[in-house]
Amino acid sequence: MAAEDQYRDALMLPGANDIRKVWHQDQWFYSVVDVVAYLTHSDNARRYWSDLKRRVSGEGFAEVYARCVQLKMPSSDGKLRFTDAADRETLFRIMQSIPSTTETVEQFKLWLAQSGEQRLQTIEHTQIDIESERQKYRLKGYSEEWIEKRIQSILVRNELTQEWDDRGASKKDYGVLTDTITKGTFGIGTQGHKKLKSLKKENLRDHMTPMELVLTMLGEVTTTELHRDRDSQGLPSLQGDARDGGAVAGRARHDIENQLGMSVVSPQNYLEHAKSSKQKQRRVEHQQPSLLDAPTIIDADDDTNAKA
Repeated sequence: MAAEDQYRDALMLPGANDIRKVWHQDQWFYSVVDVVAYLTHSDNARRYWSDLKRRVSGEGFAEVYARCVQLKMPSSDGKLRFTDAADRETLFRIMQSIPSTTETVEQFKLWLAQSGEQRLQTIEHTQIDIESERQKYRLKGYSEEWIEKRIQSILVRNELTQEWDDRGASKKDYGVLTDTITKGTFGIGTQGHKKLKSLKKENLRDHMTPMELVLTMLGEVTTTELHRDRDSQGLPSLQGDARDGGAVAGRARHDIENQLGMSVVSPQNYLEHAKSSKQKQRRVEHQQPSLLDAPTIIDADDDTNAKA
């Protein structure tokens, strides 16, 4: 079998994708109990892991206790609970003390390696895309302050849609969930917000004010955290979280509006801003004297120009 075929097979190990994992400190941390259960087929993986920790420590890897961290992961009852988790390097050492066939261990190591590599590639691609977006907005004339908020909103959005994808929402559900958050945040839906800004097919967020972008992020960050805290699954539960997340941002908006004495839901859009900027630029250029015009020189020592 070719190396690339073995690599592909490692991604399809039966049951391996059921092993819980969480992204922590820029790498995947895996549930040690799940790994032990997968490799040993033990009926009591927790007890097996408890005994294994003492064995591994006695073999000279005393730092196993320090290298395993307690992280929250979904449990069998659907709630997030702390469990022992380890990074890939630590798991490799633990696996050396588990009686298992060499083939199974090597296949599992390959699965772990590819799992981490896929996440790193996703991050790298996201960073490239973000830099491309930043440059695109600069060329369009957006301010650096606005661009940074827009980039942050993209990152927040990506994290939210990843949660939706992991929790059973389809791409067609994204619009429903987004509209739910938007209504809670701004008191109007996405289409109503676009209509207010006189937009048609344009991206609404590309025409938001900095304040609108910040409130949008607040609603989406809150929704993301609610998904994780509640371990919500399926559209009805996700929509409930979206409603609650939008409500949080909506209350913040009301507080801001009470302080400002005005609505922060703005009809402003970048199309008007760009048009205004071009008109202003033309006026400035029209007022600029020609390089061929002789300037009027005022001699500071000329008594005729002195003020009385």
